[in-house]
Amino acid sequence: MFQLRLIACLQIGPAASIAAVLLCCMIVPCGDQAFADQPSNDQRPNVLVVISDDQSYPHASAYGCESIQTPAFDRVAKSGVLFHNAFTPSPGCSPMRAAFLTGRNIWQIEHAGTHASSFSTKYEVYQDRLEDSGYHVGYTGKGWGPGNWKISGRDRNPAGPSFSKAKMKSPGGISATDYAKNFEAFLNAKPDDAPFSFWFGSHEPHRSFENGIGIQNGMDPSTVQVPAFLPDTPEIRSDILDYCFEIQWYDDHLGRMLDLLESKGELENTLVIVTSDNGMAFPRAKANVYEYGIHMPLAVSWPARVPAGREVDDLVNLIDLTATIYDASKVSPPESTPLSGSSLMSLLQSDRTGHVEPQRDAIFSGRERHSSVRYATLGYPQRCIRTQKHLLIRNFRPERWPAGAPQKFGSGSYPNKQAILAEKQGPMHEGYHDIDGSPSLTFLVDHHADDELSKYLDWAVSKRPAVELYDIQNDPACLNNLADSAEHEEAKQSLLRRLNDYLTKTGDPRVVSDNEGDVWETYPRYSGLRWFPVPDWAKQQPDRVPNLPWLEERRPK
Repeated sequence: MFQLRLIACLQIGPAASIAAVLLCCMIVPCGDQAFADQPSNDQRPNVLVVISDDQSYPHASAYGCESIQTPAFDRVAKSGVLFHNAFTPSPGCSPMRAAFLTGRNIWQIEHAGTHASSFSTKYEVYQDRLEDSGYHVGYTGKGWGPGNWKISGRDRNPAGPSFSKAKMKSPGGISATDYAKNFEAFLNAKPDDAPFSFWFGSHEPHRSFENGIGIQNGMDPSTVQVPAFLPDTPEIRSDILDYCFEIQWYDDHLGRMLDLLESKGELENTLVIVTSDNGMAFPRAKANVYEYGIHMPLAVSWPARVPAGREVDDLVNLIDLTATIYDASKVSPPESTPLSGSSLMSLLQSDRTGHVEPQRDAIFSGRERHSSVRYATLGYPQRCIRTQKHLLIRNFRPERWPAGAPQKFGSGSYPNKQAILAEKQGPMHEGYHDIDGSPSLTFLVDHHADDELSKYLDWAVSKRPAVELYDIQNDPACLNNLADSAEHEEAKQSLLRRLNDYLTKTGDPRVVSDNEGDVWETYPRYSGLRWFPVPDWAKQQPDRVPNLPWLEERRPK
């Protein structure tokens, strides 16, 4: 329709009326550019964003995963597009959610790009802008967090007003929030003539899981595909089934939401986006830019506008979805903090499958501080570029422990003050808090001295080189580092240049600042802190330890 209108304008001759010429001037292309005319509400889609908490690709039955049944996710995929190469902007929940809400890379949003920090109001979020344009907005479950949005001057969670009062009986380890009932309350509060934008942030499958809940509910351990970076044992299979059970729990709520929309006649004109924030909470997955940390499930539907039943292999970043929301809703994105993603509308509205847009040939992701797991609560800065064939990673501080130092002062999750002041070191292997506590981590630690099993803990916690390169097609577990291979030198250098060029273009402090990005360490953490012995590298190079007044203010005395 748009193309016919544009051709008609181009054919207007010199004798055309002024009114006709002005009409042509008002027409602008859709896609990433703003719409010139403000549409009526019934022309704009509703938006339902669904984000699970710690779920890796390919853990949905639409992907052929036999250990899980996700009929609601599959329903969205069948009525729209199933993505096979969607990636998170960061493998941690708080920075990913901030990136999604702003549509910017984590290194472009300061404090909000790290875990459990703050979220400056200068970085506008799509929920606020849609609300300003007439949308009814809200969220249930987990919005942006963990972090301190109040200290940033915000009067509510960046995901919008909360609708989380309705509760239900739930198994151990699973939130009692009745997400679907809260969505119903949100819809009941919506003005009749307003479109809506709702954020469903499931707390599942975040740890902890009820141990054995999968098998107790009839799930079959023999169907589990154990990633190669974990040992294939009954304990690991059971833990993965518990994770799958929690995914099924949130999927059931999604199904109830879809049924509700259908009953109200709203589903046809609702842009439904279903994905996750970061990878599964297992060793070498979540909080890592390896494949199982950044590769996400994604299904998108909009029955009124998006052809159904398609599968797409294009590489997309979840911040592309933010641009898509602005594009579909015809709301202008912020000018002062421009979007870093690009709208998927042309891809979604294509009738093609497989590789649709050749320019989508790489994505970028990264992380900074996750938990408090190293000396001075320093982070583990990583950036990566992922293409169809390769994953290249830069570890900017390879002298640091990637999952946390092996020992901390005291014992337990957050040791007591006396143990910290006495600088009494706890047991070995108890400081890996960038890995969520779990039966899988316990199994690896308990078998760290076993000749056959010790490698699995090493893969998860040992120090890593400054550059890693993996052939994703042949090594999705990311176990065979090709960075020192002469055969792959050309590919490594090409990817390093491309990564550096992108980070420079987008102003990443890790490559453009004089202190090589130490500003990241100056952002206060508002969750709990742990304390660790001074490592050898810090004794030998004290200038490599940033000055951190916020940390000293919280040091036990």
